[in-house]
Amino acid sequence: MSNHLYMDYEKTISEMFETQKKLLKGVDVLLNLEEPGDGVTPKELVFEQDKMKLYRYTPVVEKVSKVPTLIVYALVNRQYMMDIQKDRSVVKNFLDLGLDLYVIDWGYPTAHDKYLTLEDYIDGYIDDAVEAVMEKAGVDQINLLGVCQGGTFSTIYTALNPKKIKNLITMVTPIDFEAGAKSEEDNLLFRWSQHLNVDSMVDAYGIIPGDLLNLGFNMLKPFQLMLDKYVGLIDNLDKPVVMENFLRMEKWIFDSPGQSGEAFRQFIKDMYQGNKLAKGTLELGGSPVNLKNITMPVLTVFAEQDHLVPPAATKPLNDLIGSKDKEMISFPVGHIGMYVSSKSQKEIAPKIANWILERQ
Repeated sequence: MSNHLYMDYEKTISEMFETQKKLLKGVDVLLNLEEPGDGVTPKELVFEQDKMKLYRYTPVVEKVSKVPTLIVYALVNRQYMMDIQKDRSVVKNFLDLGLDLYVIDWGYPTAHDKYLTLEDYIDGYIDDAVEAVMEKAGVDQINLLGVCQGGTFSTIYTALNPKKIKNLITMVTPIDFEAGAKSEEDNLLFRWSQHLNVDSMVDAYGIIPGDLLNLGFNMLKPFQLMLDKYVGLIDNLDKPVVMENFLRMEKWIFDSPGQSGEAFRQFIKDMYQGNKLAKGTLELGGSPVNLKNITMPVLTVFAEQDHLVPPAATKPLNDLIGSKDKEMISFPVGHIGMYVSSKSQKEIAPKIANWILERQ
């Protein structure tokens, strides 16, 4: 055997042993990691109805804002993305800056919930949560912060109940679904949804499985979301902190609640396919949803690299509402980066909190 071949052979054997040691240590790390929780910031259950729970985060400063802020997250994912870990928690940043913060946890729908409609969620659960926050805080108005689909819900709710909302904040929120589908930005979800046979899905499932929806989201960027993130995982198996963060994120990604069939049907038909909110033709419970009723201060935040909600779907909001005090800001992050990136902690959360505090 030549000296060159012998050195290559020796190097290969050495690398195999090092990899084996890393894998064995990685197994030990994995076996001793704590189960990832549903957020890291302490909170108190203050109201519940059916599957919906309303929590108030424990204040961390002596002087909190006079007007409480209620976070409304999307139905399809869990709200603890905003509180995923201590050094990546928008919630913690909000609390540190003095917000009095509440959040809706939608829970996990079961077969009993398949007939829930958008009216049930917006006119029912959100309104009940708003009333509960106002009673708890002793105020007659609150701030509403809607995230993604929760932002769409919050916008609709505010248009129907403007007297209850002091300030409206939307984050990565779709409003003009037609503009989103036609844009040259990353908008595959909007294009797919325009041609989705939602009646067949709802009639077949009743409750749309979260795993099915999650698969669809992953297929928007299959290599990045389903392959690339695992390729380098072996290099970090023996690093507890890295693995804890990775597993925490993986838990959230695959922690996808099912969707009430009727609400899902309405949302696809009225928003993605009918674009009724932007066109001014949407009705909820027999009441027209007129965005010009939104006259309070509004802050619109969108992600420039969003592959789920293209900026073109968000930007029209300012032209559709009746507010004079309205501001739109963007950040060079993706949909999830809006909450877990370093930029979200250093820039996005402080911007939103200070905007709210200036208007309390």
